[in-house]
Amino acid sequence: MAAHNELGKWGENLAAAYLQEKGYVIIERDWKSGHHDLDIVAKEGSTLVIVEVKTRRNRLYGNPEEAIDYKKRRSLLSAINHYTKSHRFSSHVRFDIISIVGNIGYKPEIDHIIDVALL
Repeated sequence: MAAHNELGKWGENLAAAYLQEKGYVIIERDWKSGHHDLDIVAKEGSTLVIVEVKTRRNRLYGNPEEAIDYKKRRSLLSAINHYTKSHRFSSHVRFDIISIVGNIGYKPEIDHIIDVALL
């Protein structure tokens, strides 16, 4: 596995553990359907929470969440719509970002950005 893929998988594992510590129930990880994909699908109470995880070694090129540009947001919105329709989920849906900065083997910085507008 390439180093950047290992870093990304490490970040997603950290994010899932962080959410579980906060009381979220993880429903799915790495959900894929055709061209649609979501990093983490969780529940907080009756709210479905879709979480995009962005992991970087450092902030040399900006904060990890800045990588979620307009094109990525449109893609995420499409994936969320596909997920909720295919799973017949009609309750409140929220989009969060978990930004992780650090290296494998060291304590990372974790920032949970709650209820981000997609467009």
